[in-house]
Amino acid sequence: MKRDGPNVIHVLEGPLPARGTEVQGAIDWDRRYALMRTHTALHILCGVIFRDFGSQVTGGNMEPLKARMDFELAQLSPDFCQDIETRVNREIDAARSVSVRIIPREEAFRIPDLIRTKINLLPEGIAEVRIVHIEGLDLQADGGTHVANTSEVGRIKVVGYENKGKINKRLRITVD
Repeated sequence: MKRDGPNVIHVLEGPLPARGTEVQGAIDWDRRYALMRTHTALHILCGVIFRDFGSQVTGGNMEPLKARMDFELAQLSPDFCQDIETRVNREIDAARSVSVRIIPREEAFRIPDLIRTKINLLPEGIAEVRIVHIEGLDLQADGGTHVANTSEVGRIKVVGYENKGKINKRLRITVD
């Protein structure tokens, strides 16, 4: 599978079947579950930093079991990163429920702090917004897949940090 702009392209092994032939696909469950755990870990990280420091997300990226997230923070240090790691793992241990619902766009924009990114990434034309809720921690507009409970994430480790500008700092994490 790969993306080509807004299109998702599924790459087949072997020759292309004739047009109209029924085909069957399979999900690589281990990879998908690793991405679900990582994505939920990023929401926990974002929720902790927003709740405790009021900082918005300025960027991010993820792969199975490793990710980075950029925040509007003035400074980072090894002690700060260790503190964040502890706080995030505490939220994972809290075994918080993760749920998804879809609501009308107008209702979504009445929820304070629903958009945790510095730039609103919701396209103008969408009529409904998918909301991911980590009970008692995080509520965000989001289109990705997640685990059902924070306890499924495992442990996170902050494995690096970088200064990406005056108030733009990057945290790198792994998920065990």
